[in-house]
Amino acid sequence: MALNKDEILAGLAEIVNEETGVPTEDVQLDKSFSDDLDIDSLSMMSICTFAEEKFDVRIPDEELQNLVTVNDAVSFIEGAQN
Repeated sequence: MALNKDEILAGLAEIVNEETGVPTEDVQLDKSFSDDLDIDSLSMMSICTFAEEKFDVRIPDEELQNLVTVNDAVSFIEGAQN
C-alpha cells in the first residue's frame, strides 16, 4: 500500500534524525537539505540508501542531485512507490 506525503515525511524525518542528529520536527517540506539542515553529500547518500530500504523504492544516483529540498525527496518517493 502506497504511503501518503505525511507518512513519507515522517519516515524521512526519522531517517534524517538517525543519520545526522537533526531533530525530526526540523525536517519540513520547505527545508533544503544542504542549506537549512546542513546535510552534506555523504550523509545524503546514506539517507537515500535508508529511504530506498524503508520505502521500497529505487533512487538512481543521477536523481540524487535533484533532491534539493525535503519536498523534492518526499515527492520523488511518493511517485516511485509501486
